[in-house]
Amino acid sequence: MRYKILGRSGLRVSELCLGTMTFGEEWGWGAGKDESKKIWDAFAGAGGNFVDTANKYTLGTSEKYCGEFLVSDRTHFVLATKYSLSTRDDDPNGHGNHRKNMMQAVEASLKRLKTEYIDLLWVHAWDGMTPPEEIMRGLDDLVRAGKVFYVGVSDTPAWRASQLNTIADLRGWSPFIALQIEYSLIQRTVERDLLPMAQALDLAVTPWAVLGGGMLTGKYSKTRDGVSAEDSKRSQVMNQRLSDRNFAIAEVVQEVATKRGVTPSQVAINWVRQQSNQMIPILGARTEAQIKDNLESLSFTLSDVELARLDDVSRVELGFPQATLQSERFRKILHGNTFDKIDPHRPIL
Repeated sequence: MRYKILGRSGLRVSELCLGTMTFGEEWGWGAGKDESKKIWDAFAGAGGNFVDTANKYTLGTSEKYCGEFLVSDRTHFVLATKYSLSTRDDDPNGHGNHRKNMMQAVEASLKRLKTEYIDLLWVHAWDGMTPPEEIMRGLDDLVRAGKVFYVGVSDTPAWRASQLNTIADLRGWSPFIALQIEYSLIQRTVERDLLPMAQALDLAVTPWAVLGGGMLTGKYSKTRDGVSAEDSKRSQVMNQRLSDRNFAIAEVVQEVATKRGVTPSQVAINWVRQQSNQMIPILGARTEAQIKDNLESLSFTLSDVELARLDDVSRVELGFPQATLQSERFRKILHGNTFDKIDPHRPIL
């Protein structure tokens, strides 16, 4: 395990992050306490120090388990949790990005986690209602109070996340240092705006669902073999995943894995990991065997040929304006004959 600087901070985190949405059985498909501890120990034993949870996960059990597992060496681990999603469905202030929910959610998380501080607090999702200034000032208050060290943003449009960070920078408040998004070989639409934004604002990226909800593990066939009862309950999501395009991507992942003598999961993880140095994939596992398999992705890197093959089968259209701005025709109109003669020190976004 190697370590990375988390975005525009000085914080050192492991190059893989342990996702703990599977800790707890309240949702009908997670891991019990003993198995969760085995998953935690396998990750920590491999050098992992970056752990991601949320107040919503398994009705609070995920945070409780994490609190118990890290208490013996709290200072070693970089603990991230989230607020925003509903924890009291009939309470209009039991969810959202606003200050009241922010403060009560953090206090509740601190109790479940058995800790005095949260290393990284994520805005779990944009609620579409709370004024940006209220969010960023509230987060800054938590940082100044020492209850939170850093803040990040998850599941939010790129234009809004950019606005929030710009406000924080202008006011001298604590800015977001990281972005959490869905990203995998079957979900690359974030390349249109969110990933360029992360690069421009120097945000670390912690992708979730890097295995495409299991689609890239090889467990599904075109006849829908391998679709469990729990998956069938989420039929709309599964129908989107079990598309001809995604099966074509999964087949290439399997071919690359077979040729290398590794598992499809390891190939899918490494494709994400190798997209940029900003990437810190979140690994979610239900068993000790799964997390150990995922950690083996650190034992190799994909070649340029393998990356190109995976890119070819999974590429998405960037759309306007990116496709236009990157086209040879428009670059000729914009730069004349000089584009290839200019050596910019910043990435061309």
